[in-house]
Amino acid sequence: PLVCKASVRGRSGIVSSRAHRSENPVLTPLARYSSAILEAMNSEVKRKTILVANDDGIFAGGIKALALAMKPLGDVYVVAPEMEQSGVGHGITFRRPLRFKHTESAGFGEIPAYRVDGTPADCVALGIRLLPRPDLVVAGINLGQNLGDDFTHSGTVSAAVEGVHNGVPAIAFSQMFPPNGDKFDFSHGASYATQIAAMVLEHGLPPRTVLSVNFPHGLPKGVRVTELSDHGFDDNILEREDPSGQKYYWVDGTPHGHGEPFNDLGAVKEGFISVTPVQLEFTARDYMKVLEGFLPPLEGDNFRK
Repeated sequence: PLVCKASVRGRSGIVSSRAHRSENPVLTPLARYSSAILEAMNSEVKRKTILVANDDGIFAGGIKALALAMKPLGDVYVVAPEMEQSGVGHGITFRRPLRFKHTESAGFGEIPAYRVDGTPADCVALGIRLLPRPDLVVAGINLGQNLGDDFTHSGTVSAAVEGVHNGVPAIAFSQMFPPNGDKFDFSHGASYATQIAAMVLEHGLPPRTVLSVNFPHGLPKGVRVTELSDHGFDDNILEREDPSGQKYYWVDGTPHGHGEPFNDLGAVKEGFISVTPVQLEFTARDYMKVLEGFLPPLEGDNFRK
């Protein structure tokens, strides 16, 4: 039997939940959504449609695990880049045409899968318009965490954001790199992804809000609702020369950030799943009145009629 314990840790809204089984523990802190999953499998009401995308490419292991995890919830479609697009952010291709090709060789079985020679955001934009309109967009499971400032340049996160821009609730899933070059194990993350997706399908999300979910490596200790941290990279530009003597450059970076129990970096470092609700409202409203007091007026000959 599954027992879920929840505790508030020193800060309003920061919840940690732990799940235990007598043997072979599997984290299911949203246990009440198990019934919703079974209902979705057996229901005769209109089935939900889920669009799955990523930035690691259509042949990546993370997207296959996520797509298969979504199957109990409804009709699943995969639209993903034909090549890795990590770090491209929210780029949209509009200077050339895009190809949208059914790709049976990607190995999704009965799930229709399509590859696009564009960005993750392109994939979602095309998927929403060329396939049955989704009730939910899920992106991932990303090969590597997306924490703090990663939110702005992650292609996986941007795929989810593109869903929100089109009026579709969306979740981005990412998983920490395993230590020592070990293989990724998506089993725990995929299991939890099914349940949080069921929750969003039932309750929706606030307008212009995306969920960024980060899984730790290995069996999670629980779940925390978190803030974005200040995680980022100190960029270092490496200069090299090619065989013809021409210079080229690599962008390298050293990660930095302060992990706290209430932010995404601290949660995954401590072995918890981090669930961060991010609102896509970028206006610095507290600064607007201050800025009005600083702005110079239109003066000088260039502004005279």
